[in-house]
Amino acid sequence: MRKELAFLGELDDEDSVLVSKVAEWTELSTQKYINKFTMFLNEHQRALCESVFSALCFDRFRFFGGFDGASRTLCGIFAPYQEQSDEAFPIQAVSFSFRSSDKLTHRDFLGCIMSLGISRETVGDIIVGDGFAVVFVTGVAADLVMSLEKVGRVGVKASLGFDFSLLPQQEFSEQEAYVSSTRFDAVVSAAVHLSREKAALLIKRGLCELNYTSGISPDKKLEEGDVFSVRGYGKFFLSSIGEPTRKDRLHIVIMKYL
Repeated sequence: MRKELAFLGELDDEDSVLVSKVAEWTELSTQKYINKFTMFLNEHQRALCESVFSALCFDRFRFFGGFDGASRTLCGIFAPYQEQSDEAFPIQAVSFSFRSSDKLTHRDFLGCIMSLGISRETVGDIIVGDGFAVVFVTGVAADLVMSLEKVGRVGVKASLGFDFSLLPQQEFSEQEAYVSSTRFDAVVSAAVHLSREKAALLIKRGLCELNYTSGISPDKKLEEGDVFSVRGYGKFFLSSIGEPTRKDRLHIVIMKYL
């Protein structure tokens, strides 16, 4: 691994391959003026890529999963002077329609798609609504996904494209708290209504992630926009940090994903 990335420490095989590939592509984009795109990444892999770009002082990248707010995204690594547009990403939206009385789930669609022999990394978000679904895939997988005529025992009709006005909006619940600091354990304590000692224990046991990375110290200071999850309690982000009060407490706003 390059010396600039030594801070990442020991990585498992899959993460190590991703880091090496992304580091190589940053050089290739500059030297050969070639745009490169990963396959679909989960949020942990996205955070890992961001760490690589930060270490290499590289800023010509963009994440996109077919729509704003996608959980699974491709990473685009762009050559100098190239426009970093959504249209550049090799992503197709495949829509399915079926009877509203037929109840299909995310698991139904994912299982059926995997049975086609498609690898998981070619499939992005799957959104299922009342009588419709949309699957975001890399372009090479679109033809296979389009061939689906049944999901389970339910007949479906596939078409390319999607009406983005039908995408559900992410909902949150808001809570306010006063904390002595923005330490990870203090913010987790406020978010899940446990004592700070119990929150620190959850973190030390590896039951909490910060920005999709585990192994974070309880005394790590959080910043506005940081995303964290607590196993068994849900996913949150730190929306705002106020000025200290006269008693030297900080007013924070935490949003919980619903």
